Amino acid sequence: MTGADEVLVIEHVSTGYDRADVLQDVSARIEAGSITCLLGSNGSGKTTLIRSILGLTPPRSGHIRFRGTELTRMPTHRIVRQSVLENLTVAAHDERRPEVLRQRLDRVFETFPQLAERRFQLAGTMSGGEQAMVSIGRGLMSAPHLLLVDEPSLGLSPRLVQETFAVLKRIHAEGVTIFLVEQNVHQTLEIAQRGYVLAKGRVVTSGTAAELRADPQMHTAYFGTGGTEATR
Repeated sequence: MTGADEVLVIEHVSTGYDRADVLQDVSARIEAGSITCLLGSNGSGKTTLIRSILGLTPPRSGHIRFRGTELTRMPTHRIVRQSVLENLTVAAHDERRPEVLRQRLDRVFETFPQLAERRFQLAGTMSGGEQAMVSIGRGLMSAPHLLLVDEPSLGLSPRLVQETFAVLKRIHAEGVTIFLVEQNVHQTLEIAQRGYVLAKGRVVTSGTAAELRADPQMHTAYFGTGGTEATR
């Protein structure tokens, strides 16, 4: 059973491609109103876990529940529609009320003033930082109960990384629960309340941000031997 304050529960999930298991017995819980992070180096299995949550690569075993609803084996389009779980690729397609869409769009432009200035610019011609804003903004258009943010710092300059994480902190302050999947340990632990560390497809440690900073297992996960999922 999930607790009343848990938005997403991942229990003993194992997922693989062909005959190889990439995730092995992974469990995690994301509490409502929190920023919970998933940290791991390249090849740790982070992308495979996201794909499992979204139903793109269903788990071979285990359970994934969003607000009490079992997502395992559910098609991706139903996961997005029924749970409002936002993977930053689906905007407000199901919302037909113009006034609500306007309010949500205004909220996005308030959060990202640069997008308001470039509202008629093709997204593909924007900078990396601006495209990251568009991705997060699209997620907000669905008024999600949970915002799943996948590596927002990837390819950005240090200044843009700081700006992006500041925006995530503001979004969280407005009441949005965030599951932040990242490699950037320093910036992530500055805004997350607690997190999990993935290495070679297993959760090797978890705890509060302060606990993770001091945990030698986290440092081993980043600076020890590599994982088995380098291309994932």
